[in-house]
Amino acid sequence: MSPVSHARHCRAVLSSSCVLTSIALLGAFSAAAQQSASPHLLPPVEVDPPHKPAARKPVVAGRSHARSAASAQRPVAPAAASPTGIATPAAEAGRSITVVTDKDIATQQGRSLPDILSTVPGLTVVQAGGPGGQSTVSTRGTSANHTKLVIDGVDVGNVTNSNGAPDVEHLLTADIQRLEVLRGPQSGLYGADALGGVISITTRKGDGPAQATGSIETGAYRSFNQTAGLSGSKDQFNYAFNIAHLHAGDVPVTPWQLLPPGRKAIGNAYDNVTASTRLGVDLNEAWTLNALVRHTDASLLFTGDSGSPSFPNATQSHHTDRQLTTREEAVWSLLGGRIRNHFGVNYVNNWSYDLAPGNPAPTIATGERIKYDWRAVAELSPRNHLVVGVEQQAERLKAADVLAENGNKAGFVELQTEFAKRWFVVASLRDDVDDRFGGHGTYRIAPAVILPVTETRLKASYGTGFKVPTLSQLYQNFPAFNFFANPNLKPEASIGYDAGFEQPLFEDRLRFGATYFHNDITNLISFNANATSFANIGFATTEGTESFVAAKLTDRIWLRADYTFTRAVDASTGQQLLRQPREKWSATATWLPVDALTLSATLLRVGDWLDVSRDGTTTGLVAPGYTLVNLRGDYALSDQVKLFARIDNLFNRHYQNPTGFLAPGFGMFGGIRMATSGLQ
Repeated sequence: MSPVSHARHCRAVLSSSCVLTSIALLGAFSAAAQQSASPHLLPPVEVDPPHKPAARKPVVAGRSHARSAASAQRPVAPAAASPTGIATPAAEAGRSITVVTDKDIATQQGRSLPDILSTVPGLTVVQAGGPGGQSTVSTRGTSANHTKLVIDGVDVGNVTNSNGAPDVEHLLTADIQRLEVLRGPQSGLYGADALGGVISITTRKGDGPAQATGSIETGAYRSFNQTAGLSGSKDQFNYAFNIAHLHAGDVPVTPWQLLPPGRKAIGNAYDNVTASTRLGVDLNEAWTLNALVRHTDASLLFTGDSGSPSFPNATQSHHTDRQLTTREEAVWSLLGGRIRNHFGVNYVNNWSYDLAPGNPAPTIATGERIKYDWRAVAELSPRNHLVVGVEQQAERLKAADVLAENGNKAGFVELQTEFAKRWFVVASLRDDVDDRFGGHGTYRIAPAVILPVTETRLKASYGTGFKVPTLSQLYQNFPAFNFFANPNLKPEASIGYDAGFEQPLFEDRLRFGATYFHNDITNLISFNANATSFANIGFATTEGTESFVAAKLTDRIWLRADYTFTRAVDASTGQQLLRQPREKWSATATWLPVDALTLSATLLRVGDWLDVSRDGTTTGLVAPGYTLVNLRGDYALSDQVKLFARIDNLFNRHYQNPTGFLAPGFGMFGGIRMATSGLQ
């Protein structure tokens, strides 16, 4: 286990800092995952899914909804806002995008963000155990801290983490309206930390008559989860209030082979309470005010390691994370809405508390990020838009041994245009001026064309990215472990491109496609030769393909299969890198046997990968692959009441991911979801 991980969190080897350590030790990168289906439409794909049902009323579910599914009409292509800041049909985007809606999340029954992301193409999710276990997400082979996570436009990367990666394991899905995953370097629009891609989350916004919702779920591992929400709009005012509680009381995580003779494993216990509010008011035709507040309080009891040789502790460690996220925004519209100016201020506060057995006092750290931004979207002509903006951001890290700050100013411009009929281009330029590292220019261009007659979609993108060292890497020392910061670190940089196609057949009842991607990353931040500090070393290349086929066999049966091949290597040695399975594939079937009932099954196969031991002292381990089967089902008693159930890991496959941490075995869960519309 790395000294940084011990000193910062006193947590297991999969802490964010230790993942950086492990990845750096082997120059590691991870890549593509799979994607599962929706009950009412084919799984979210990079363009419009084949032949999904017409839009429905925003209530829980019901027999009338199922009837709509059985008599589906040809759909309108879904729009994605993240690539450009403008709602754009995904078929017109040259970038690789996956869109996941709230209906998809309800069907997958994912309770936290790793549950959803594990099925998205191009992403690799590693989680130390079950709910609340330290998790990392990498995009197309890049490191976990190379994927930027934004919620309603707010960067939620954790300043207290050594590598600045977001705490995805604590992000619950109850209030998510839409999730968009952009793959490939995105710094041309999103700035630093977007070498690998961007995960953009939009939370629920109130619309229409007041609606109250709630759910209760229980099941394996002493799970007991609840949600409640109230949303709607009246006149010029809209509102949405949500609260979610996730509890798992006993999740087996520690393999018995690692325990000393006679010692029993202690299961993890996790609690997460997340409350969110989103408000908006139209003052007049020109001005709109928006505000959001999100607060998470998460606590995990887990088994850490100590001793030499290292063994799991006999008593548990305690970790607490609290995050406050806010954004206040004013929108000024001109020329009948053809020009929209967004003035915003974002604030994120992370507070972490760690207490390990034998330590007299806890380790406490606080991180803050505040950003002021202006963005203008101008409609030059129909289907041609210009986006310009400026930002100013400051970060602050406070711990027992460090108080550090850094800032950044940026300006960007982006053109989204229909270059010609059926030809679309998005091009962006951005310049960041970091207080410590100076200027960094980045760019991205992404053309797409839809061929006549065959309706074949061809797409491509080429872009650059960068990431500055974190405050911890620059300034935080750990003399007790003979480990020190390095203020001379340089930013990491990347160049990436991809190209692919998608082909619809039989009036879009069948669709297939493939994408090739390639990334080169330089100035990787890793340990120096003596493992006493960080240094810029290494050069890595990741490349591969993402392929899929999706079919609507009947109005009630959908099938989808995904296959990903990844070659991630140390460019100087050609050696395959850490936690990077070469192959991963999945198949999903969704069936509506009767109007009110939806059933789905997903088969996921992950190939072997290289790993390190739990304590980080043994490298080059070959971790065996695994195969999972998951089942989902829901039954609508009425438009207001739905019963749901799921089975995870149907055949109780025992595997570790990462090595040294058991993944959950067979688990059965069930519950009820309720909604009341039209409240007065």
